[in-house]
Amino acid sequence: MKEEPERIVVGLDIGTTKVCAIVASIDQNEKINILGIGKAPSEGLNRGVVVNIDKTVNAIKTAIEQAQLASGIQVRSVNVGIAGDHIRSMRSKGVVTINNKDSEILPKDVERLLEDCQRIMLPTDQQILHVIPQEFIVDGQDGINDPVGMSGMRMEADVHIITGLVSAAKNMYRCVERAGFQVADVILEPLASSYAVLDEEEKEAGVVLVDIGGGTTDVAIFQDNTIRHTAVVAIAGQKVTDDIRIGLSVLEDQAARLKHQHGHAFTDLIMEDQIITVPGIAGRPPKEIKKSILANIIQARMEEILEIVGIEIKRSGYLNELSAGIVLTGGGSLLEGMGPLAQEVLGMDAKIGLPMGLTGGLVNEVNSPIYSTGVGLVLHGMHTKTAPGHAMIPGSAQGGGVEKIMTRLADRMKSWFKEL
Repeated sequence: MKEEPERIVVGLDIGTTKVCAIVASIDQNEKINILGIGKAPSEGLNRGVVVNIDKTVNAIKTAIEQAQLASGIQVRSVNVGIAGDHIRSMRSKGVVTINNKDSEILPKDVERLLEDCQRIMLPTDQQILHVIPQEFIVDGQDGINDPVGMSGMRMEADVHIITGLVSAAKNMYRCVERAGFQVADVILEPLASSYAVLDEEEKEAGVVLVDIGGGTTDVAIFQDNTIRHTAVVAIAGQKVTDDIRIGLSVLEDQAARLKHQHGHAFTDLIMEDQIITVPGIAGRPPKEIKKSILANIIQARMEEILEIVGIEIKRSGYLNELSAGIVLTGGGSLLEGMGPLAQEVLGMDAKIGLPMGLTGGLVNEVNSPIYSTGVGLVLHGMHTKTAPGHAMIPGSAQGGGVEKIMTRLADRMKSWFKEL
């Protein structure tokens, strides 16, 4: 019997400060191996949105070429993450009646219901990115994940709808295609990150994922194994760098180095207030900066980010149902003291989330929060066992009738991306 060949999936994280490409394979034993990684500085985005096509195209080419070189694999299609403060989320409900023989619920009834849930008023510049079922209700019986095959006369659904700016998504598509690659799928970045850093127990108990990137901070709230709330905040790591540059009157690259090498997010935890020497500008004498002064600047901005996250948690309505607390990931979570600061500001347990679910290859190389989105995009692609362009909707019943229906719906929804 011929062995099934390895499937190759590529995740492309197009961020505000970096573009990261990860090439991975999955074998017949469902083992995921990281084969190649590529990284390039990103200068063509602002707060997660493309503002310069040419610069973004060049960064994509550089990152993917590095990943191809490391893996020895020719990349054709990629799974791309999307973020930005244009992302909106809302809840919607729908209801249909069942007129089949024996009142049995068929896949076409669920499809009809989920299409009914999408009948919402949207601005002309917004389009639906994801439709995520929260639960189905059959003849008043709630808490149903997959109603196909059940009997009933009336079926309702509660769904979480995520929308994004048409132009932002199309520009992302345009950049990838101009770089010479196909887009297999577009996934909201906090959803992608959740695949990589959250385990099933956390999602069941209730958890907040906070992905602090360069241009945006992405928030996703899970409870009872389903995503309940998403938000994208337009303040993140780049703002911290800007604060250091302005507050200490240093150059941009000096501010970035200070943040990465000496940054601390919680002044109270600094044990030794050392002096950091920074070279002077254009022959001027060097500057001496106290670590505590640097930490004060960083802490002020990080507290602001966490306070906005706190507002989103309250807005979600799940504040008292988050037993697993907060998981911080992304480059911003690498700042020393971020866990304790989050615990202090939000009043719940906090930990740093690292990519999980990988079994071989360059596992150690991606064992950092900065790769969470990239690894999550790969995991999304691995679990989408359909042709490129089909999507497995997160939160749908795994392996059930609903997943197949959602794949068909997602396929139809993505057609608007291609109308360039």
